[in-house]
Amino acid sequence: MQRRWLKPLIAVAVLFVAVLVLVLFFVNADTFRPTIESELSSALGRKVTLGHLGLSLLTGSLVADNISIADDPAFSTAPFLDAKELRIGVELGRLLFHHSLQVTDLIIKSPSIQLIHAANGAWNFSTLGGAAAKPAPAPASGNAIPALTVNKLAIENGSAVLSSLPADGKPLQCTDVNLTVTQFSPTASFPFTLSLQVPGGGSLNLKGAAGPLAQNDASLTPFHATILVKHFDPVAAGAIQAADGISMVADMDAQVASQDAKMTASGKAKATQLKLAANGVPAPRPVDLNFNLADDLSSRNGQVNDLAIVTGAVAAHITGTFQQTGTEPSVNLQLAAPHLPVDQVEQLLPAAGVVLPSGSRLQGGTINANLAISGPVNGLTIAGPIELDNSQLTGFDLGGEIQGIHPLADTSGGTEIQKLAAVVNNSPQGTSFQNIDAEIPKIGSATGQGTISPSPTEALNFQMSAKIAALSAVGGAVDKLFGGGSSSSSNSGGGVPLTVTGTASHPSIHADLGQMFKSATNGVVNNTGIKKSMKSLKGLF
Repeated sequence: MQRRWLKPLIAVAVLFVAVLVLVLFFVNADTFRPTIESELSSALGRKVTLGHLGLSLLTGSLVADNISIADDPAFSTAPFLDAKELRIGVELGRLLFHHSLQVTDLIIKSPSIQLIHAANGAWNFSTLGGAAAKPAPAPASGNAIPALTVNKLAIENGSAVLSSLPADGKPLQCTDVNLTVTQFSPTASFPFTLSLQVPGGGSLNLKGAAGPLAQNDASLTPFHATILVKHFDPVAAGAIQAADGISMVADMDAQVASQDAKMTASGKAKATQLKLAANGVPAPRPVDLNFNLADDLSSRNGQVNDLAIVTGAVAAHITGTFQQTGTEPSVNLQLAAPHLPVDQVEQLLPAAGVVLPSGSRLQGGTINANLAISGPVNGLTIAGPIELDNSQLTGFDLGGEIQGIHPLADTSGGTEIQKLAAVVNNSPQGTSFQNIDAEIPKIGSATGQGTISPSPTEALNFQMSAKIAALSAVGGAVDKLFGGGSSSSSNSGGGVPLTVTGTASHPSIHADLGQMFKSATNGVVNNTGIKKSMKSLKGLF
């Protein structure tokens, strides 16, 4: 039985091989190359060049040795896309028996893609679809995109470089780029999936639908999708420069949609190792971000409907607008942080560059802030009132740190703060504090202003006037020396000049008692009796 069937099977196999040889001999696939180049060039609006074209009967496709798609000459003379292989799925029956070409699939293997974003908002792929090419005679319908309908359009194992024009910073390198579009038609909606990797171990996955293709600007093609980002490190990826001082590792889950050049995005992100300033240190615990944004792609103006910075069970909310008028976006935002528990937001202070005296930390109480955030993102100005209430700076003995006065009170267990308020203005030029108002129950109160110089020095320069409870008796004694008639009655009891220098981590606080007495005596200290009385007061200090 086996011998009886063996010979017919061998004969069929030989016949099949002979047919394959004859087909390959008589069908010269390379003759279709000019037609395919012309059709693709017309459909994309860019010159498309193919290498030698061969026929693969096993995969039912034409295989080009390479493919090159020209870039928009306004951006670059280098290819927009360059790949070693293009597989063109075709209907074999029509090809073999009618020499007719019906394309069903386009699969680009391991391409290199250049994505360039200009300062005016245009992309180098914006003109894909015919707008950049010298048009052929227009069809009756006007500027319709040439029909290119395929069952599958795919990029496999590609790489992409995202850069700006003019060049600004390090380009973003993407690897393992895989794009699959099914039932592609420029005149209808089509589903797609996109995945890629970025430096630092980050990944992006996008799944949704897009189309119809926008005829005048491909970047304005409507779409909706779910985006998942894992382990994105913007500094390692090159999206943010290390000198900007912002760093994190982020995961994100969001819904993104664009229609009529209006894009919306909403979702949530989790940022670990968050750092918000050049002198900051990474936050020890993750910070959640919930966002709802809108962007007008035509005017390049956007709206932050809500950006909630969540730590623990509380949140600070940011609203406002942003603009992309050049290479660097600018913002006009408002941060509202009403009555946030210090213990829940204390971890964010070092991340934002807020430095406390060495070995100290805030404990208990609430923080209130209402800040305007404006300017280019690489040089923001943050200004507005901040207030700390009913808190304690543990690990810092303020009473023992004031030089020029013996310890005024026992604050060795930590400095109690009833109130500490100021109007802050932080910019690349440094930080200023105006209208400082401090209430320290065991010591007294103080008002004044001061500055902190920019990093790396971060030097303090504060001029304060303190009303110190322990010195109230001195004010009365000095007043009696002048029979109650001096101008010291309002100043001697509380106007102790304080100068704060050094750095935030190692402040140096000096009380200028000489200046206090000079002001109090108002030029009459040459009186001999007064001098003797003053010497008797010296022992208090």
